[in-house]
Amino acid sequence: QLQLVESGGGLAQPGGSLSLSCAASGFSFSSYAIGWFRQAPGKEREAVLCISSSDSPFHYADSVKGRFTIGRDNAKNTAYLHMYRLRSEDTAVYYCAAVRRPGCHNSGYDFWGQGTQVTVSS
Repeated sequence: QLQLVESGGGLAQPGGSLSLSCAASGFSFSSYAIGWFRQAPGKEREAVLCISSSDSPFHYADSVKGRFTIGRDNAKNTAYLHMYRLRSEDTAVYYCAAVRRPGCHNSGYDFWGQGTQVTVSS
């Protein structure tokens, strides 16, 4: 079956760091661009970062520029989101998604994970 599973969420302090993983199965991972999204309480889902099939990153959310990075390891069928200098406003459910196109997009994704909670608080 086609599946994306996020892991690594939890509680972090302001200014701290946290890394998320997105494990894929059931499809040709290397052919897909991978996006990370987040949804804070009471807000719309927001595109954060995307990585193309050629490993080129794209930043969608200005608030995370210089603080978040994205990566992928096709041999492990896994994508990553590394978060640094976390702020309370980064608190959200984070989702990974896959789209079978070489470039990045903020819509039209084929597969979605279940999400993982990230809470930034003292």
